Amino acid sequence: MATPAQRTYDPAYDPLVAKNPGMGTDYAPTYWLGTAGEPPADDGPITHDIEVDVAIIGSGFTGLTTAIYLAQEHGIKATVLEANRTAWGCSTRNGGQAQCASGRLKRSQWIQRWGVDVALKMHRECVEGMENFKELIKDIACEPQPGGHLYIAHRKSVMPALEKEAELLRNTFGYNARILDAGTVRNEWVNDHEAQGAMHEPEGIGIHAGKLAFGYLKKARALGATVHPSSPVQGWETRNGYHYLRTPSGVVKAKSVGVATGGYTSNGLHKEFRNRLLPILSNSVVTRPLTADEIQACKFYTHQVLTDTRILRNYYRLLPDNRLQIGSRSAITGKHAPEKKYEDFLRMALHRKFPELTGIQLDYSWWGWVDVSHDMMPRIVQPDPAQRIFYAMGYGGNGVMYSAQAGKRMAQWIAGQGQELDLPIFKDRLPHPNVKEMVESEAFAPFRRFGQRFLYRWYHLKDEVL
Repeated sequence: MATPAQRTYDPAYDPLVAKNPGMGTDYAPTYWLGTAGEPPADDGPITHDIEVDVAIIGSGFTGLTTAIYLAQEHGIKATVLEANRTAWGCSTRNGGQAQCASGRLKRSQWIQRWGVDVALKMHRECVEGMENFKELIKDIACEPQPGGHLYIAHRKSVMPALEKEAELLRNTFGYNARILDAGTVRNEWVNDHEAQGAMHEPEGIGIHAGKLAFGYLKKARALGATVHPSSPVQGWETRNGYHYLRTPSGVVKAKSVGVATGGYTSNGLHKEFRNRLLPILSNSVVTRPLTADEIQACKFYTHQVLTDTRILRNYYRLLPDNRLQIGSRSAITGKHAPEKKYEDFLRMALHRKFPELTGIQLDYSWWGWVDVSHDMMPRIVQPDPAQRIFYAMGYGGNGVMYSAQAGKRMAQWIAGQGQELDLPIFKDRLPHPNVKEMVESEAFAPFRRFGQRFLYRWYHLKDEVL
């Protein structure tokens, strides 16, 4: 069924203050959408009242992989509801880096929080997730760039910490991370002029985010799931064990609901999700294709995914069509996101790393919201055992790979097997901010943004000065 005429893309959309993500809004102008081809067929908007076993809210990586695993492993055909267009949110606005990670914490921080035994189980969850991801994308033409992840030290002072983390990964987790010196990085991998050394992780894959999303859509529908764009959930009531999800043209009555809205989760969707995430903006740009001489000057001998060691890190890589993509943090609010200075920050970062490319044309520039939890780790849970509501979110920028594993885990929850999952990220809700008396107030948003602004200034000071 054809999707109706699209509403214009809103570059200033802000999920922390908007009542809902809109309806039928067009895609952001990303490289991924500009080069993915025509979106595959979907099932059109909800047009009348229907009753289903499972409704999934959100048609990004998590929602679609949940539908895939429900069908493949549990024989359940889900109904996926999307406010705008399929994979409209972060799934087509990210950097396309699939890393062996979950959330924003390092392995050493897992040990500090949970102890070695739980940290080892978390590591196995991520390794299994990467293997599942590889299996899932085998028949999707998403331009995979395998080989690992190069974590580049942007200052010499961070090398001791990087060396300590690599030793921990090898000796405690059996994960073959290795340290490279500055000369090796710049002469054999990539001539990033900031590089003072690096840690190489064996797992990491770059993908084309748009083609991956469209591949998930085709796979989910081929397995019997239905995907309905332009069908925002504008009201949610629970009565007698059923959930009534009101869309503009019909109510979806569901026995179970899985929520997969990530950084685009509206505070008005359901009281369970109010203020449990801090959405932050990430900007990304893509250059024109580099010439052979430019590639040689930058010594791009790898297409692996690259990040640097800034807290407000840059993520970058050479794409299969020889364009350079680079991204990092952006504005604090949606209102300020369109300001050109945030694109200029990325341009300056590109010039610092690759002065040979100073002045190069940027063909794509966009931004999107990342779902950061207040304790920096995701949750895939059933928050209330008395209600068949489930959610998976809070990846903190590591959702390209882990969203697929989260979809698998949420499918287990929905199919009645969630009690088998014994890691902390499967056991409790996403936490609220610490200021308990303020979290239920809509007026809290400015205070959260004030804290974010302060942290960004402190992080910049640590990254660039201290």
